[in-house]
Amino acid sequence: MEIWLAIGFVALAMVLLSVRLILRKNGRFSSQHISESPLMKRHGIHCATAQDREARRVDANRIDTKNM
Repeated sequence: MEIWLAIGFVALAMVLLSVRLILRKNGRFSSQHISESPLMKRHGIHCATAQDREARRVDANRIDTKNM
C-alpha cells in the first residue's frame, strides 16, 4: 500500500511540473545560473569559477613581493 502511495505522489509531482512547463512562456524555464541573473550582474557578482579565474589572472601592475 505504501509503495502505491509513494508512486502516486511522484506521479502527481511529475504532472504538476509538466503543467508548469506547458504554461510557461516559450515552454522554457529561466536560467538558474548566477552570471545570467540581472540582479547579480548589477552587483558585479559572477559564478565562483569566473571569479576564481579573474583572481588568478596575472596583473601587469602588480608588485612582485617574492623577490624583495
